[in-house]
Order: sequence, then structure tokens, then C-alpha cells
Amino acid sequence: MENMHSAMDSLVHGSNTLFILMGAILVLAMHAGFAFLEVGTVRHKNQVNALSKILSDFAISALVYFFIGYWIAYGVSFFQPAAELATDHGYALVKCFFLLTFAAAIPAIISGGIAERARFAPQLCATALIVAFIYPFFEGVVWNGNFGVQAWLQARFGAPFHDFAGSVVVHAMGGWLALAAVLLLGARRGRYREGRLVAFAPSSIPFLALGSWILIIGWFGFNVMSAQTLQGVSGLVAINSLMAMVGGTLSALWAGRNDPGFLHNGPLAGLVAICAGSDLMHPIGALATGLVAGGLFVWCFTAAQNRWRIDDVLGVWPLHGLCGVWGGIACGVFGQAALGGLGGVSLASQVLGSLAGVLVALAGGFAVYGLIRAVHGLRLSHEQEFQGADLSLHRIGATSQD
Repeated sequence: MENMHSAMDSLVHGSNTLFILMGAILVLAMHAGFAFLEVGTVRHKNQVNALSKILSDFAISALVYFFIGYWIAYGVSFFQPAAELATDHGYALVKCFFLLTFAAAIPAIISGGIAERARFAPQLCATALIVAFIYPFFEGVVWNGNFGVQAWLQARFGAPFHDFAGSVVVHAMGGWLALAAVLLLGARRGRYREGRLVAFAPSSIPFLALGSWILIIGWFGFNVMSAQTLQGVSGLVAINSLMAMVGGTLSALWAGRNDPGFLHNGPLAGLVAICAGSDLMHPIGALATGLVAGGLFVWCFTAAQNRWRIDDVLGVWPLHGLCGVWGGIACGVFGQAALGGLGGVSLASQVLGSLAGVLVALAGGFAVYGLIRAVHGLRLSHEQEFQGADLSLHRIGATSQD
């Protein structure tokens, strides 16, 4: 009997380890989506830089999160013998891998906002500080109950802040950090002339579309496998993710008047928004969440570029920042049992938690990028920006002219 229990425990731990490893691999693949979405959106002279930033940022993120960030968020370190780390099929290590891919999404999001004008080394320094300290601080508050904030919300409003797969913890944080960096960097040179917006056309709609599709596919690992165990997996999360993605697509298609850039960002807006409540909402509520997110992205991107003169290249603040906040709040609306959800969520907690994520991101973003700008500088020179980051920083273009 004891051997049977041991075999069953081994099977459970092995299955859970494989499950979360598959999730980590899917989210890792999403970073290719971030890369190609940026490559397709920026001008041709900045494509190499886009690819180089995403991979370099991931490597820096992996190091600082493994050694510092994960410890800050969860109080767990890996300074132990390998024999201990391999316990339960190494589940704890693979869980860190999975959550690392979430953390590394933050600089990947920021990269799209500050594209075409940011210096390379300073951005890597910012990545290290954000992924080591700022992101894990808020991650630990929400997902590990650090500082008693969740317990206070539970006692005060009857439910903690619910963010199943990171509408606020990952996406809103990334979007508002990006906004801080964009505001400190300023617009790309030539973007506004004589008070009018000058269009910088995307370099490759096929690459942009490829990036969107890779992100869409990987997102089902992002959301579904946030359960982190086979026992916790739910088909409701998968269908809600699908419905929100479809809602965001159709809404952006209509609001964006068939523009392919808006069309291919629409599904991402819906997926950003559904992360928080994908495990609670009814599929119709998820569809409504996606419909709002797609329209919100198109309207805010247009307003930011034309009226507010916020030169956010990929629109990561509207896409991740605002749609992420909407997702946190939508969880408190459509997660209610009265609207077909599973309940156990408080609108007040969702609003407060979402606003807290915005404040932490803005404060952290201005602190990190403001410090780096003062010490080392953030922007390419006028000549480097005119020449393009590819030749200025990497000494090679995206394609050969021979």
C-alpha cells in the first residue's frame, strides 16, 4: 500500500511538472510573438534592434528573476543542493521557469513602446531593475499575499483582488511602466511636424500579423496553465480566452475600419483583458470584455498618437496598460454570480487592486528611467536615430541589399 501511495504521488508530481513546463514553453514562445509584432510595426531600419532587444531582455530577466525577483515575490531561493531542488520532479524549479516567462513579458511590452529611439545598454539596465525589484514587489502582493494587502481586502470587501493570469500584475504593469518610459524619452524625431502627426508606416504587415498569431496561440498557455496543476485546470478558462479574443478582434475590425494594424492588435486587447477573470466569467461575459477591450484599444491608440502626442510605437500603453486595467475591473463585474460568473469577487477590491498596479508601475517607471536618464542617458543621438538603431547599434541591417 505504501508503495502504491508513493507511485501515485510520483505520478501526480510528474504530471504537474510536465503540465506547468508545457505552459512555460508556450509563454516562452510568446516572446517570439512580441519580437515579430515589434519587427513588423517599426520602420525597416530598426528591425534588427527589435529582435535583439527581446532576446537580450529575456536573458537579463531570467538571471535577475531567478536570483532576486522570485525570492522577493515568494520568499523562495535556489541556493540549495541539486538533490533538494529535484524533489517532486523539480516542480518548484519549473514553476519558477513558468513565472519567469511572465516577468520577462514586462520588458518585452516596454520594448514596443520605446522602440526606434532608446539606447540599448540603458534599456537592459532598466530591465534588470524592473524585473528584479519592481515587478516582483507587486507580484508578491497579489499572488503571494505579501504585506497583508489581500487579507485586508478580504476583510474589508469580502474578497481579495483577483487576477488569475495577470491582466494587472503583468499587462497593466508593463503598459504603465512603458508609458513612464515613453514620456521621459519623448517622441521620435520627425513624428510631429508643424503641430501635425506624420505617419510612420509599419515595415511589414506579414511580420506584424505573424507576431499577433504567435501571441494568440501562446496565450492559451499563459491563461489556462496559470492553474499550475492538472487538478486546477479548467476548460472555462480556455473558452473564455477564445471568446475574449474573438470579441477583441471583431471590435477592433469595426472600430479600426479594416486597418490591419488595429485588426491584429484587437485579439491581443481581448486576451489582455480576460486574463484576470478568465476562471470566473461566463463566456458571454468574456465576449463582452473582449468587445470593450478591442474598441478601447483603437480609440485610445488614436487619441494618444493624434491628440495627446504620446509616441508609443506599438500602442502598448492602450493595449496592455488600459486594457489590463479594464480586465481587472471587468473581472469584478462579469465575475459576479448575478451576471453568470462563479462569484467570490468584489468590484471594490478589483478597482483598488487595479489602481494600485498602475501607481506602482508609474512610480517605478519614472524612478528607474528617470535615474538612468540622469546618470547615463536614454535616447539615441539625433544622427543615430536618423540612421536607425540597426546600423547605429548593431552594425548590420535586417536584409542585405546585394
